[in-house]
Amino acid sequence: MTDLSLTEDFDLQPHHTFGLPSRARWGGFLHRPEHIAEALGFAQARGLPFFLLGGGSNVVPLPFVDGVVGVLRLSGRSLARGADGVVRLTAAAGESWPELVAWTVGQGIGGLENLSGIPGTVGAAPVQNIGAYGTEIAELVDSVRVLDLTDLSQQVIAGADCAFRYRQSRFKDEPGRYAILSVTLALPTDWAPNLGYRGLDTLPQTATPAEVAEAVLAIRGSKLPDWRVLGNAGSFFHNPVVAADHPAAQIEGAPRYPAPDGVKLSAGWLLEQAGMKGHRLGGAGFHAGHALVMVNHGTATCEDVAALTAEAQAAVQAKFGVALVREPLTLG
Repeated sequence: MTDLSLTEDFDLQPHHTFGLPSRARWGGFLHRPEHIAEALGFAQARGLPFFLLGGGSNVVPLPFVDGVVGVLRLSGRSLARGADGVVRLTAAAGESWPELVAWTVGQGIGGLENLSGIPGTVGAAPVQNIGAYGTEIAELVDSVRVLDLTDLSQQVIAGADCAFRYRQSRFKDEPGRYAILSVTLALPTDWAPNLGYRGLDTLPQTATPAEVAEAVLAIRGSKLPDWRVLGNAGSFFHNPVVAADHPAAQIEGAPRYPAPDGVKLSAGWLLEQAGMKGHRLGGAGFHAGHALVMVNHGTATCEDVAALTAEAQAAVQAKFGVALVREPLTLG
């Protein structure tokens, strides 16, 4: 046995960005890969489910999680330039994603700047295939080192084998199978700023990674609430994809974008038109500045979030005939 310590009646509220009251039957911090295996064995010996939690930026926990929750704290990061000239950045799963981006940008290394400010850990980034302002992490993943929880073997999965698509991945397709240990990103040697997103298009093509990151952080700050001030889990619904001839895709003025299976609509716009912007139920509400973000006004409960989610889905379905799918995962 190592120095793994698990606590009974573990308080989860400080370990997710929504800040909802929640406790786990058992929980603790996992600083090394062997801690993951031990925590899994501890759960199995007691007939309990095992859950891994990173920064908790994309989860909604149940009030009581009847299982063992391991909070990943694996740390370490390194840069290496390969024979092919590509800069490979490897970071452990427990590293802070926004801090990692700031670290690379601070060294003048481009590639991650459009993903600045996204809360959460490195290990969660490929699970969700995080994306923002014209960049997805899928474009940059070289490989992912995992612990397969079915047999406790370590494996390296190439980026091409991660089944990345919009906010989805192989790791999300097989929940509970893999514990991500580290991620290696291949950063471009022929970097050029990605300025296609509105708000970035005013920057010159000579903009540096730091200048792009500064602009991205400014845009995020003007639109999205800081979870440390107003608890939230970021975008609360996926942008829905509908058939090109769907009535909602024909509404004049409605934001829409081409998608492989039809037309992608703006979930935020649909919610706003359905009267959800600024709407509150108990301690939960949709942000007054961005209808896509559900926030905790300080007293929200898991029950408030569930009720407001159902109300919003019903309102959009009734007005537009479009089904919204919640983005944050349930913990528990």
